[in-house]
Amino acid sequence: MIHLHFHPEDLGHIRFAFSPLMEAVTSVRALSTGTPTQLHAPWVRQMAKRLDDVDLELLTTIVRPAGYLPDFLVPPPSTRLSSIAASLAEVAATDLDTVVEQLSHLAGHRVAQQGPDRPRRERLMRELVDEPGAALARLVAAFEHYWQVAIAPYWPRIRALLQDDLAYRLDELATGGVRQLFRTLHPLVSFDRDTLRVVKYYEGHADLRRRGLLLVPCVFAWPDVVVRTGDPGPPTVTYSPRGLGRLWETPTVRQRSPLAGVLGRTRATILAQLDLPMSTTQLACQVKLAAPTLNSHLKALAAAGILSARRDGRSVLYTRTSLGDALLAGA
Repeated sequence: MIHLHFHPEDLGHIRFAFSPLMEAVTSVRALSTGTPTQLHAPWVRQMAKRLDDVDLELLTTIVRPAGYLPDFLVPPPSTRLSSIAASLAEVAATDLDTVVEQLSHLAGHRVAQQGPDRPRRERLMRELVDEPGAALARLVAAFEHYWQVAIAPYWPRIRALLQDDLAYRLDELATGGVRQLFRTLHPLVSFDRDTLRVVKYYEGHADLRRRGLLLVPCVFAWPDVVVRTGDPGPPTVTYSPRGLGRLWETPTVRQRSPLAGVLGRTRATILAQLDLPMSTTQLACQVKLAAPTLNSHLKALAAAGILSARRDGRSVLYTRTSLGDALLAGA
């Protein structure tokens, strides 16, 4: 059990962020532990044909199926949505003494080093520790390539799920305050008085020291909760968002469905995709339409009360209304 101890000021510095790099790092664990019945199994099956030129030996040596995860691999996002390039630039700038210290700790970690091929991993870890500058460059290049192959094609839908979770968490916060937020965050998380507890395989205590707390929804964190307490940056709790079961579904509308007959196939397809809130740019990637064409369809569906729109920073997010759900279910 990890105990995170709050000062009153910390409660006023709770924020949320999305981390593309955290998705990439935790997805390596999903690859290592994937089974035919696992939640991310559809994605794992697709990866079997895509990763031939990815440095999986390096990635699976540094990101083990369980246990310690080096902090320098997952720097806390400085904004609500950091780019993968910005996050990898932070990794590349890590102090080399920190790299050596954390990789050495990983090399001797009892839980992380369980499993086959330990001698091979030990040899690679020694090479990385002996040349930390080269190790950093190799890691950044490997994760950059891995991101493009394994995560980027799915990022619009992943991001939509994260945005949906964020809207829910903010509603929980507005409805019942911090206690309600943490009560529904994850089954492994509980909050009492001034302490957030996260069930883990070890016992630990960390004082937030007026640094606040960063909450990061991450689809590939499932079923675990990842806790980062080291400097720099605020302590971070990474949890799996609500609605993960929808992530790998591929909503479709039959060519001759009643709904396509009424709305037209294009608008029916758009409606099916919007089980998660998406911007025009995100949705355009899913339905293969030019943004101006898509915009006209979205505005028509919104005007009819079938979709709703809300502003999120510079973007407008569209999602189905209850009427839209009913139309899709009826079809």
